[in-house]
Amino acid sequence: MTINDLRQPAHALNMRLIGHCDQGGRADGTQIMVRDGYAYVAHIFSRGFSVIDVRDPARPRTVNYIPAPPNTWSLHLQVHDNLLLAVHAQDQFAKPESVDERNYYKADTHDISKATGTEDRDYSAGMAVYNLSDPANPRQIGFMPVNGVGLHRIWYVGGRWAYASAQIEGFTDFILVTIDMADPTRPEIVGKFWLPGMNIAAGETPEWPLAQGRYSLHHPIVHGDIAWCGWRDGCLVVVDVADKAAPKLLTQRNWAPPFGGGTHNCLPLPDRDLLIVVDEAVLDNEEDGDKPIWVFDIREPANPVSISTFPKPSDRDYRAVGGHFGPHNIHENRPGSLVSDTLIFSTWQNGGLRVHDISDPYSPREVGAMVPQAPRHHVDHRPGRPLVINTTDVFVDTAGLIYFTDFSGGGLHIAEFDG
Repeated sequence: MTINDLRQPAHALNMRLIGHCDQGGRADGTQIMVRDGYAYVAHIFSRGFSVIDVRDPARPRTVNYIPAPPNTWSLHLQVHDNLLLAVHAQDQFAKPESVDERNYYKADTHDISKATGTEDRDYSAGMAVYNLSDPANPRQIGFMPVNGVGLHRIWYVGGRWAYASAQIEGFTDFILVTIDMADPTRPEIVGKFWLPGMNIAAGETPEWPLAQGRYSLHHPIVHGDIAWCGWRDGCLVVVDVADKAAPKLLTQRNWAPPFGGGTHNCLPLPDRDLLIVVDEAVLDNEEDGDKPIWVFDIREPANPVSISTFPKPSDRDYRAVGGHFGPHNIHENRPGSLVSDTLIFSTWQNGGLRVHDISDPYSPREVGAMVPQAPRHHVDHRPGRPLVINTTDVFVDTAGLIYFTDFSGGGLHIAEFDG
């Protein structure tokens, strides 16, 4: 049974909660896409993804759940036109060492130079393709296997090309891959890009201290022929993808240390020559350092210049609340969604959802917020986790409705911005 629960938010500024859904009891959510009245919510602990009918946003209801294969998570997905692309990767939080979350964010040097066959794995690695002709019942039509841990996150906004982060045997961690979607039943990787030192199989040696963190692509956002990449502790990496088979580096900007790194999103606002860069907070109580949301001037793409950062939520001492406090994700201005170059919608984990006005890019200001109540129970199976909200991903539709998920078990919230 789907439970709609409109508990009063713990904090709200210029926002009104209009709907809630527990996602059929699978209340953990990561990436969300909304198309034609249906929300597609990826899970992390519940694995797989759910389909939620949001045609009446005050009464959202779960209509389907597509499980991931055993030992596999599909925590990120993309939806465009009649296609849904879902990642397949080894469930990293099922590994015993990930009980201590710090281990997940260390350099992934498990790799061996020789490749092993996919038949030796007990999980699925690659990308699944679904047809959405019947939006409530995604039908798998294709799969692209990879030899390695799998994919982490994809960027696809239609047409022939998709872009993703992939951990492939022979590399230290996730790299950029370009994917040919000409035949969606048989997607194919045609190009790869990595930072020097990541290709262990070719004899490269990492040029960064492995103890410092993860030099690993979280995901790209592509506009024109440029992929703006969040490379975790490698920070901002700008890649020319005009040649899909041979992407090449334009520049890298690294601010970790002294800042905490963990770069997650790099969203270009091309009409204003601006770039919004999100550093993800990944450990409890800001243990991983200062994680800003940055504004860069990108008039010269090969020379991005930081010009400001967003103010942190100040209505409460969120560091003292427990769990993760700091940025995680932003609405990415996808085609078919709200596209704004002045309002930025961001998730701050135990600090909820925030809206910032960047009309003056040198002085971003908070103009909206909503912090849901803590979940009533955990979905996160790891011991000792604090029972706090972890607002994770956000999608804003063309009507201005805001859909946001919760990593820990708070379900799907639907809100309006009144600012």
